[in-house]
Amino acid sequence: MDRQYFKSHTMCWGTLGTMRPFSGFHPQRDVIQISEAVEKKDAATLVRILTNRNSAQRQDIAKIYKETTQQELIDGIKRVLSGDLEALMLELMMPPLQHEAYRLHQAMAGLGTDEETLLEILCTRSSEKLRCISAAFQQMYKKDLEKEAKGETSGDFANLIVALMNKEDVTGFVQKDIESLSASLDEKKAQAAPWIDILTSRDSNHLNKVFMGMELESGQMVIPALEKRFSGDIHLGLSVLGTCIQNPEVYLAKRLTSMKAPVVHGIMVSHSEEDLLGIRVAFLKLTGTSLYTTLQKNFKGYHLEALLAICRSED
Repeated sequence: MDRQYFKSHTMCWGTLGTMRPFSGFHPQRDVIQISEAVEKKDAATLVRILTNRNSAQRQDIAKIYKETTQQELIDGIKRVLSGDLEALMLELMMPPLQHEAYRLHQAMAGLGTDEETLLEILCTRSSEKLRCISAAFQQMYKKDLEKEAKGETSGDFANLIVALMNKEDVTGFVQKDIESLSASLDEKKAQAAPWIDILTSRDSNHLNKVFMGMELESGQMVIPALEKRFSGDIHLGLSVLGTCIQNPEVYLAKRLTSMKAPVVHGIMVSHSEEDLLGIRVAFLKLTGTSLYTTLQKNFKGYHLEALLAICRSED
């Protein structure tokens, strides 16, 4: 890990991200070293440089690399690396919006749909961010994200996915929302529509007041209560959404406990410049073990080195 990286902390400590601008950034020098590493198939140098630069700096490196070598940097990465390490480094080379669009595309590609990844992104991103991700998806795949998602889902779950893509903050009344959600659970067959409508059209502060009111009135926690009354994909969707409303970092930490490489890559890269420090804290509270130590127990080699560089430090 580059020692110079830590000197850059004072210039942008205001974020909860772990990857920050490298203060001694000289893209031309980086390109020279990376070009030599590609020729020599030196994985260590590629990992050392690219995991110690933030996304904007990596894009500068890629641009100058192409101008200098007439080749795409990602093609060089593919020649040198393989397996999970290659997959991780290619994700790191994607700009943030394109990376989220890529993850959504992967979640819907092939047989079956990765509902958890769809929900993870749609439940933890703001309406403004989702509009930008949708535009990136259209640009990259020449397809409409909402139409693609609707084609991959059905019933109440499809309605939830569409509502999440069109989130808005509508002024509501806490007591009225408490009554609507409670009534939906009291019916013989629980109705998803009120949950979808209210949970995708109010801000998190309002919804947490609603949840607290429901819990005081019923004497039971909201998430377990709705999990008992719904089944299938909508059960999963409402459970994830409810958890993210209460604490998205806890949800993301739970996702990371699987230690499945695609999940770990997706979350760590997506949140590396935003709130990975908060996710690390939630992971430690949830499991009793730091994310840094858990990664060491589950991965190895340069793949582990790259993950530790993104995680950045022990807790």
